[in-house]
Amino acid sequence: MLKYTADLKALAYMTVTTGLFFFMWNSWDTWEMGTAAWAGFYAWHIFMAVTVSVITHNIMHVSMFKSEPLNRLMEIWVTLFYGTPVFGWIPTHNRNHHKHNNKEPDYTKTYRYTEKNKLWVLLTYPMVSNYYQGIANKEYLQERFRKNRKQFALHMLQIVCLLAWVGTFFYLNWVAAIVLVVIPHQLSLFSVVVFNFVQHVHADEESEYNHSRNYVGTRFGSINHLLFNNGFHTVHHMNANLHWSLTPAAHAKIADKIDPSLIEESFWGYIVRQYFIAPFAKSKATKSMRLARKAKEQQALEVSQNTEKQTPVAAN
Repeated sequence: MLKYTADLKALAYMTVTTGLFFFMWNSWDTWEMGTAAWAGFYAWHIFMAVTVSVITHNIMHVSMFKSEPLNRLMEIWVTLFYGTPVFGWIPTHNRNHHKHNNKEPDYTKTYRYTEKNKLWVLLTYPMVSNYYQGIANKEYLQERFRKNRKQFALHMLQIVCLLAWVGTFFYLNWVAAIVLVVIPHQLSLFSVVVFNFVQHVHADEESEYNHSRNYVGTRFGSINHLLFNNGFHTVHHMNANLHWSLTPAAHAKIADKIDPSLIEESFWGYIVRQYFIAPFAKSKATKSMRLARKAKEQQALEVSQNTEKQTPVAAN
């Protein structure tokens, strides 16, 4: 039934996500918000929301089941906990980001309004990026309506199911809905765009191997252990249809071709160093490979222009 047995992990995550949500919802009136027990379960609930964003990314590249109806049901299930219809990955990510890979037409390019890699950029980038992705999704739906009504109907079904899900819980208890539905949705959407930013910022989008930053730790509790090898990003862009379970081996084959500055052992180590230590110790900050390349290109252009000016014109 599954294409890859490794996806039993994803199914287990989704089962835990669903069960945890209904447990917290059904026991909402018995909780004392702010207690250690409540905080612990809520932190778990938020973490599972982040995992859903990665699962969404994965299934929109490599479908989970051999059965198409099961894949459509999986997309709806994930949509309910992701917070936006998952078809949105098709125009913004599969068709756009993987085609342009942080180059100028990319909706999610990291340098849209600044080349800096600062905490304030990291925190504001998702809002700006999601705005442009929203425009792309609208245009994509209009295109599907014109060209493929069946696919359009399946996409609309995701929208209807999500609206019914959120609307039902708001009707039952709007406070609980904000805490248990809306906030996890927003954090799920926020986290996946943050991952994109830290994986591409200050890399060189024109390079064959240096277009992405990789987080390669695989120990228990690492981002790769918890989030389906999400740290191996270079090989993902080299082969978007490579299943997440195969990315560590694929990365090992090309690791020596990637600039060492784009290989990090720890995701959280990078976050702490870049956004909390580097502001006070500039030597710890990332250097923009993109700007370095553009500076070399500009220098080469100026040398070429000066050479042309100094070359005497042959007399007729």
